[in-house]
Amino acid sequence: MTMVDFTRLARALDDNAALQRRARLANLLLTVKSGEEQIGVRIGEDIAVEPGAASSAAFSLAAGPGVWAEFAKPSPPVGFQSLVAMQRVGHMTVDGDVLAWGRNLLFLEQVFAALRPEASPEKAAPVGMPVIEPIVGRYLRLDFQGKPHRLYFEEAGQGIPLLCLHTAGADGRQYRALLNDADITRRYRVIAFDLPWHGKSSPPPGFEREAYRLTTDGYVDIVTAVSRALGLDRPVVMGCSIGGRAVLHLALRHGEHFRAAIGLQSATHADAGADTRLRDLGFMFRPDVHGQEAAAGSVACLIAPASPNADRWETLWHYMQGGPSVFLGDLHYYFTDGDLRNAALDALDTRKCPLYLLTGEYDLSATPELTAEVARITKARHFEVMRGMGHFPMSESPAEFRRYLLPILDRIAAEAST
Repeated sequence: MTMVDFTRLARALDDNAALQRRARLANLLLTVKSGEEQIGVRIGEDIAVEPGAASSAAFSLAAGPGVWAEFAKPSPPVGFQSLVAMQRVGHMTVDGDVLAWGRNLLFLEQVFAALRPEASPEKAAPVGMPVIEPIVGRYLRLDFQGKPHRLYFEEAGQGIPLLCLHTAGADGRQYRALLNDADITRRYRVIAFDLPWHGKSSPPPGFEREAYRLTTDGYVDIVTAVSRALGLDRPVVMGCSIGGRAVLHLALRHGEHFRAAIGLQSATHADAGADTRLRDLGFMFRPDVHGQEAAAGSVACLIAPASPNADRWETLWHYMQGGPSVFLGDLHYYFTDGDLRNAALDALDTRKCPLYLLTGEYDLSATPELTAEVARITKARHFEVMRGMGHFPMSESPAEFRRYLLPILDRIAAEAST
């Protein structure tokens, strides 16, 4: 068995100014347990790694030597792609101050990445001459649930409307690559809007007195309201994560309104994982936790290890910019109100609204197994596992994602022309 060299953690701050600044603020002591071996890690101006447990450690991260060896691989297998992933599936346990662990999720993912072989830096392609993208952004004013709303949406292209629904706690920027894809926009009018409270959409007046919570009725109603306000004629609806759940609700309730539904990471419910303590503590909306960094840290485990670094971090940046408690409010729909396990999913008429399902191999939340079950019950037109991809295919790995999406869009367009 390959032994992991934990002294590599001491080099995690090298040539990383952002991580150096974060380390100084962390001032953290923790213990790493690898079977019977214990390693103390002190993080401050630098990182010191010493044999034996750290005295007064805030918490310990415990896993077997084989688990750490899987984590340290250049391309870790599913369930070993991050610290939170290993905790989520039960490969690693966290003992001690769970909130201290929660405060430092994203930071520690970066530190422990030093256990893997150093990857060659990705070079960004030069832009060359200044370019104006074809995306147009607008604001839509409408009354919704008895209150005035100002919703932001972006669009590009012409043809069949393709209405895109973003993930929990994020916004329509996740569909930037689709909006810029000429092969898609030649035949589709791609539209991505920010849900109320998200991105550049404002919360309604009086929001400061509300506790935001997304419900099934609210989600379904805002999608249909936007579609009607924009005058969309039998659009295709595509959503990811909570959006992937919403397309199922939309197809069930309003299948006649949609030409087709494309579910990305669709499942009847979310796999909560083996350790739900952070979620139970509401750690993303506490005065002693940076909620948006914690939100990004909690979803980083859902991104596949092969996803391009720039796309990975842009995806996480969207989570770092969310409004206070918005991600938490979306999770009410994802884990509770939108649970479809007791719904008559077999009533979803895929002849009226054809259903296409794509799920990333590395998703630990809406797992391929959960999506396969949806495909079986609904008799979906198409189900495919996207190899080497995670929970956010359209933003974490857009070039790979289009290989799976284009054949589906081709099929929908072909049927529309007959």
